[in-house]
Amino acid sequence: MKRTVYDYRGFSLKKLNEPRFAHLKLLGGWIVYFALYFITENLIPWERCTPVHCGLDDLIPFNEWFALFYVGWYVLVFGSLLYTLLFDVPRFRKIQIFIMITQAVAMICYILWPTRQDLRPEVFPRENFLTSVMAFIYAFDTSTGVCPSLHVAYSLGILSAGLKDEALPAWGKGCLTLFVVGVCLAVCFVKQHSALDVLFALPVGLLAEALVYGRDYWAPRLRGTT
Repeated sequence: MKRTVYDYRGFSLKKLNEPRFAHLKLLGGWIVYFALYFITENLIPWERCTPVHCGLDDLIPFNEWFALFYVGWYVLVFGSLLYTLLFDVPRFRKIQIFIMITQAVAMICYILWPTRQDLRPEVFPRENFLTSVMAFIYAFDTSTGVCPSLHVAYSLGILSAGLKDEALPAWGKGCLTLFVVGVCLAVCFVKQHSALDVLFALPVGLLAEALVYGRDYWAPRLRGTT
């Protein structure tokens, strides 16, 4: 199904409250998120953060190949928002609101229960391009504010929107599903998150799913109607 590019010609900040451009205000959620991210990263001491760890973490080895999924996640989020912003504004609204809900819940968790993980290797088992990429990520992304994992929560929101998109072919939905599974595994294999961070991201995603889609998507299906 061919989609038409949404017409943003004539847009200006003065027109942000007009119905045809009002959805752009949702992008302001990222400003709030990054402000809170800065606060939690810089004002909560590392020593106050509770280490998150479980036995499964010890069984998962560091594997730099999963950096491809980890870094690809940034492309997935940016690409999904940009694509829907240009071609499917109603779906953009759903994805962005889903993300904002997960951001709000995660930030409340990070502030009320500061967490960290101590899983990163002190020395990489190998030196190559991918380990250099992870070293760069480790340098700017601290190991605090980890539970629940927003990598996982965002991915669930994008997957949910993709699976509901009738224009996305079955092979596209399959590829998206596999990639999201890869991201969920990657956060553990590159030692950015504990398996518990992934686990606790699931109810956060379910909450966002219920709030965003419950009335207009799930409720009719649970009643046996469409």
